Amino acid sequence: MTGFLAWFWNERFWLPHNVTWADLKNTDEAVYPQSEDLYLAGPLAFCIIMVRLLFERLIVRPLVSGLRIEVKEAQKAPPNAILDKVYTAITKHPDEKRLEGLSKQLDWDVRTIQRWFYRRRDQERPTTLARFCESMWKFAFYVYIFTYGVRYLKKTPWLHNTRECWQNYPNQPLTVEVHYYYLLELSFCLSLLVPQLRDIKRKDCLITLTHHLLAVSLMVLSYVSNMVRAGTLVMCVHDSAEVLLEASKLAKYARFKRFCNLLFLMFTLIFITSRLALYPAWVLKTTVFESWSLLGIFPSWWLLNGLLLLLLGLHCLWSYLILRVTCRALSGTQQRKLNPLCVSLDNHNDVDFSSDEEDIPPHPKKPPHTSHTSHRSQRTANGSNGAHRTNGYL
Repeated sequence: MTGFLAWFWNERFWLPHNVTWADLKNTDEAVYPQSEDLYLAGPLAFCIIMVRLLFERLIVRPLVSGLRIEVKEAQKAPPNAILDKVYTAITKHPDEKRLEGLSKQLDWDVRTIQRWFYRRRDQERPTTLARFCESMWKFAFYVYIFTYGVRYLKKTPWLHNTRECWQNYPNQPLTVEVHYYYLLELSFCLSLLVPQLRDIKRKDCLITLTHHLLAVSLMVLSYVSNMVRAGTLVMCVHDSAEVLLEASKLAKYARFKRFCNLLFLMFTLIFITSRLALYPAWVLKTTVFESWSLLGIFPSWWLLNGLLLLLLGLHCLWSYLILRVTCRALSGTQQRKLNPLCVSLDNHNDVDFSSDEEDIPPHPKKPPHTSHTSHRSQRTANGSNGAHRTNGYL
């Protein structure tokens, strides 16, 4: 194990040519980042999860009740042994051929069976209350951490002159504020990775997971190599839009539609400005060009900047999805989805711009009949043949 760690942390890979790990050892005069410091992130992430559970139970749920926010509960599918067996053992999204077979077997209308599967899937999704609690927790954290980051960076010289990120490297002592900032951000990212299976599942969960892993990797690598000054800029830029995102989702779940749309438009503006303009022009400029001129190129320089460029690629993808949603909302082509589409990337940087909802089959005008005679009578009464299978449900 010791041999593997020595190989993995080869200083000629991770550090510039004139720097060794000995230069980053703590002394009586200064303290530098140590890899052992990050061991605290695991227990702290567990504590954050516990705080989240208490926050949701003791603060958010009473708040929802006190404000009388309507929380829609999912409609339960009526019990049916055959459909339950298909759902659990075969598929949750039956194709047209299987729907036709089930329709003949149960003597149910196809659209009624589609609606049964929709409601059955909907039962497994978190309720509006669960979504509200998740967004409120993320909103509270991002308000705190973004405010903390801005207040700290206002006192630093590298906020206005990014070349200070690399001056006198590696002789840049670690401050208590940066240590706290890094540990809290890293622990929160880890706490979002753990409940991925419990939190809201969305269509972009793979992108969100990739974002989380990228964020954790960048924080760990920049901390160990003492490139924390540039790291604080990256974290602050990424936290700037998260507050508005979670606020817009809270407004959506509380059914404040106009306020929700306003917040989402503000989020769109801040997201694109910070991720596609400020991030490359301010952060990538210093991590690529200024570090190159002051430190030179070394192997981990390619790795770190490659990860940062991959992050920019995710920003471009999300910006496209955001703009598509915004354009559809402004043009009125999707009135049902005028509100912002919910996310995962919450999660921290866990933003999901895919829809939380499926297209819901229309409500049936009449309940399904199980007998063949009544089913045939229903078709006759509605004036349609069996080939169209409308049966009064359109």
